[in-house]
Amino acid sequence: MLTDYHLHLRPDDVGTAEEHFTEENVAEYLAAAESAGIGELGASEHVYRFRQALEYWSNPFWRTQARDDLDAYCEFVRTTPLKLGLEADFVPGAEDRLAALLDARSFDYVLGSVHFLGEAGAVDDTRYDVWERISDPDELWRTYFEWIAQAARSGLFDILAHPDLVKLWGDARPLPERDPGTYYEPAVEAIADTGIAVEVSTAGLRKHVEEIYPSRAFAEMCVEAGASFALSSDAHAPGQVGFGYDRAIEFLEGLGVERICVFEGRERRLEPLGPASERRGEATGSSGEAA
Repeated sequence: MLTDYHLHLRPDDVGTAEEHFTEENVAEYLAAAESAGIGELGASEHVYRFRQALEYWSNPFWRTQARDDLDAYCEFVRTTPLKLGLEADFVPGAEDRLAALLDARSFDYVLGSVHFLGEAGAVDDTRYDVWERISDPDELWRTYFEWIAQAARSGLFDILAHPDLVKLWGDARPLPERDPGTYYEPAVEAIADTGIAVEVSTAGLRKHVEEIYPSRAFAEMCVEAGASFALSSDAHAPGQVGFGYDRAIEFLEGLGVERICVFEGRERRLEPLGPASERRGEATGSSGEAA
């Protein structure tokens, strides 16, 4: 099984829900997934796209984005073959409000992410640059991974999305002086304690850091802690579905990961890692005849 559970039908800052939540757009994503041998595809729009997000947090960026109706999105996705997901930002102190938003709707899975460190700013958007408020990389990495740990322990999410997003800028921003493993530890402990799935995301290959999320060192710690993994591309266009999956599969196999997470109704099961074509070959034998 290959999955791509982290995709956005709407590109960032482009178009409207009416333009992108269409059968035609979904068909393009599904066709791309089929070409890539991906067996399950799920939409997981950013929560801040929806007016209901302002019920649990608000900042200047969210107020410019929160235009759509979350229930209309859910109803549309349920008319398609896509799994219904949501990428929701973790905000300390807002757990009950976010829980109410999530519990009122029947998602197949919820991605938990940390983009903003509260009013300090965003780790991935120069318009709201957290580095202007927290200039010490050790303090920034410590804070970020503490929030990731809290997100895991909140019980709100099924998957931790791009769990080391703080590295996005690579060498373009100062790196911490201490071993990054020091900062991973609280997150890994929370992952081990809660059993939340860890997303292996190829999105980092398209970003400044040019590296899969999470780093190999972080992923190795997760494996040692008994973590399960989900696989995604964080696609914002059909052409990005399954992006870099050859490297992601190699990455997971190198970690000794043989199965990945599949979700339905917020229930998880594990399926063997590999494209659908591979599984068909295993089932029929290499000659294509019944084994």
